[in-house]
Amino acid sequence: MAARESFYIATPIFYVNDVPHIGHAYTEVAADVLARWHRQAGDDTWLLTGTDEHGQKILRTAVANDTTPKAWADRLVADAWQPLLKTINISNDDFIRTTDERHEYAVTVFLQKLYDDGFIYSGEYEGYYCVGCEEYKQLDDLMELPSGDYAGRLLCKIHSIPVEVLKEKNYFFRMSDFQQRLLDLYESQPDFIQPESVRNEIIQFVRAGLDDLSISRSSFDWGIKIPWDDSHVLYVWFDALLNYITAVGYGTDQENFERRWPAVQLVGKDIARFHAVIWPAMLMAAGLPVPRKVFGHGWLLVGGEKMSKSKLTGIAPSEITETFGADAFRYYFMRAISFGQDGSFSWEDLSARYQAELANGFGNLASRVIAMVSRYRDGVIPDPGAFTEADEAIRVTERRATADADAAIERLAIHEALAAIWILVDELNGYITIQEPWALAKDPANAERLDTVLFTVVRGLGTLAVLLAPVIPDAAAKLWAAIGGAGDVTEQDVRAAYDWLGAPTVTALESSLFPRIEQVEPASA
Repeated sequence: MAARESFYIATPIFYVNDVPHIGHAYTEVAADVLARWHRQAGDDTWLLTGTDEHGQKILRTAVANDTTPKAWADRLVADAWQPLLKTINISNDDFIRTTDERHEYAVTVFLQKLYDDGFIYSGEYEGYYCVGCEEYKQLDDLMELPSGDYAGRLLCKIHSIPVEVLKEKNYFFRMSDFQQRLLDLYESQPDFIQPESVRNEIIQFVRAGLDDLSISRSSFDWGIKIPWDDSHVLYVWFDALLNYITAVGYGTDQENFERRWPAVQLVGKDIARFHAVIWPAMLMAAGLPVPRKVFGHGWLLVGGEKMSKSKLTGIAPSEITETFGADAFRYYFMRAISFGQDGSFSWEDLSARYQAELANGFGNLASRVIAMVSRYRDGVIPDPGAFTEADEAIRVTERRATADADAAIERLAIHEALAAIWILVDELNGYITIQEPWALAKDPANAERLDTVLFTVVRGLGTLAVLLAPVIPDAAAKLWAAIGGAGDVTEQDVRAAYDWLGAPTVTALESSLFPRIEQVEPASA
């Protein structure tokens, strides 16, 4: 038996200075859809997510809330970040915290190796530091406002808060040594950074020249101690990036590490530079493989502005799921936004797509088909008679939707995968309208033709259940059970969705897969 292909996918680990918003959930859902698809295809799949808990910002947030950084992180993880995964139905295999002992130990192993091999040295650094980004900034990363509370001060363009001038003795990583190796990587693996807009930006940045990276801080102590100098703690980004390998056994379980690594890494485009420049340079220095690819997806915009905790423009995922449900949340963000580009969220668009595509398009299709088999054939899925060109066309669409969706998933084009699947939804609805099974049922002479039509639409529904299980798992499971699908729908090979197996009977759905909703937005919106 051939070994299964490894598919390891990781989200960024999210900063626990505040509660999650739908921008975080968007990344989680995208990674989850990809992981579920690969699991259902039989690949050796691993989905990692987690939280980033060190650094000056966490320390200041904890002090402002009259608690310790660890107590603050523990509370936010337990009360907000882990519950988020249940709210939007994430099937993660692991949850890494940078305060985990396994992570902290493996980080010191990595650091000591780089130090011993001459990639880390001591020096002094002075620069503009944004606590919100936990990053030193160049002048072109900053802006100056002519008026207002911050008039005349340099502000971070991302957070719109003043930067601080810091000067301290630090340890530095010789990142400049890897400029050409990084450029060679980008050229030899054109799909290493995606989408193309992010790739071009990264290449331009690296070509302009890389400085060595300050990787330690001595002005505060909330972080992992530098193993050879405990008066310094590790720079939070150097610490956080290592989670992708510490979680799968680097320094502790070499066999599992070799089984899982390298990973596909999904990140927001604003942190792509860390993942596509600093991170592969760190791995090259340690003699380890670089990630399979880094995909910097776009921002979620509300009212034309990026979702942000610091600017109080965040929307809690539960505000959506409490009204529309987790499946609709997952479907909407994967379908409405071209993955890789910025996308605007509005309650009106969510409500319109829910009604048109989920309630009327897919949900109503499922209800009608099951009701017709129950009414006309007492719930028994009939054997078909001779197939007509119209029937064969549905089978062709099932195969095409399966192949096109899988090809889109391989490109990480989740929105294109859903568009391909929805062609089958629309064609099945159109097929029913043209074939008029309710009219066929009135004349016993059309019994064989009715059997063929009912057989065809049930087969189409099963294909949809298999294809949609990674995106809308709850609705797909309910539909699968109602049409007598064999076993669990997640056990069906998604790459051969049209070839599904099931029992010869249907059972009534207890309720619509996507009930009609009158309320467009919650009272708090």
